[in-house]
Amino acid sequence: MTIPFQLLYRHRHTLWATTVNEIRARYIGSVLGAAWAVIYPFLFLGLYAGIYTLVFKIRLAQYTSVEYVLMIFAGLIPFIGFSEALSSSTQSVISNKGLLKNTMFPIDLLPVKSVLASSVSMTVGFVGLLIAYAVVGRASLIQLLILPMFALQLIFSIGLAWLISALTVFFRDIAQMIGVIIQFLMLVSPIGYTIDMIPKGLLPLMYPNPLFYIIELYREILFFHVIPWKFFGFFTLLAFGTFWLGHTLFSRLKPIFSEYV
Repeated sequence: MTIPFQLLYRHRHTLWATTVNEIRARYIGSVLGAAWAVIYPFLFLGLYAGIYTLVFKIRLAQYTSVEYVLMIFAGLIPFIGFSEALSSSTQSVISNKGLLKNTMFPIDLLPVKSVLASSVSMTVGFVGLLIAYAVVGRASLIQLLILPMFALQLIFSIGLAWLISALTVFFRDIAQMIGVIIQFLMLVSPIGYTIDMIPKGLLPLMYPNPLFYIIELYREILFFHVIPWKFFGFFTLLAFGTFWLGHTLFSRLKPIFSEYV
């Protein structure tokens, strides 16, 4: 279990440098440059909130429209981070063919840097959300627990990135399907509604979706100021299990990547 962590620590300087370069590369040529890292999450959040409040006109009796929007954001921000990480890491190996034969660069870092670079929008979004909670009087010390939750999401996303990027080398259809998968996960994840609004008969269908636990954990901690220990314990096991499984699969398959890329 400690081997992948040792790998990341040993190459931490290389990982930092390549992650910074990838972040810069994403905004090269755009007029606003790195400002998009701040603009994008709030633009996305604003559009989503507008659809739910103005088009669907969803309301919760015990909360104001502003509070309902802030509740949505508690689930939408981690979804943005997850979807960006999954999208960018899927082709992280096949799009770096030149590095596969470079014995000096550990290719295990390719999916990792994609995940870390994709966490910028999520970080900016959470900072803005915490400020908004403070303004409306919903700040709490319990909200500091999003820090370990954030770390767990990164661990889970890195493990999933290792799995998906390795399989994409052999099954290129995954790269074409990933956009559809993300849209599907967005529809079936409880972003705009709470767990209490889900019919009991449909609740078991939510359990196989990892975003169900991620969104509920953030929402309970940030908005309701509650620590759902069962969900937290389960997701911790899921995150570390995915992390270990992803690295194991990637390590075993990487010697033959160059034959298929």
